[in-house]
Amino acid sequence: MNWKIIFQLSVFGLIMAFATVSLIPEKVEPAFWVVLFIFCAYVIAKVCTGMYFWHGFLVSMVNCIWITSVHIAFRQTYESLHPGMASMGAHLPASLATHPRLTMAIMGPIFGAGFGIILGIFSLIASQLVKKNTRKS
Repeated sequence: MNWKIIFQLSVFGLIMAFATVSLIPEKVEPAFWVVLFIFCAYVIAKVCTGMYFWHGFLVSMVNCIWITSVHIAFRQTYESLHPGMASMGAHLPASLATHPRLTMAIMGPIFGAGFGIILGIFSLIASQLVKKNTRKS
């Protein structure tokens, strides 16, 4: 497992976390994530020597730590740009609906795992399409 590349690629998740708090509105955010997933999948396919799915999955799991932390810390600003996420609380049990930061802390890893599966699949597909760097010793 290449933990260095997992951490390095997760920094894009940290950048996206802050960007979604103040710059990127809810309607265009998915486009940014698709571009980021394609880039990460390409890098994983180019750099890693195996376990492509797990590398992609773990990048998203580390991303979810960054993203959940930033969104919890800047909840009100984040919800002002993402009213759809704010309205999700209305469909939750009262015990969670009254504690939005707790809800974010619970839902963050669930979303992280879901998107981890997507990035893992992207990485696996990219590993079949991308040629590796071959070095002569």
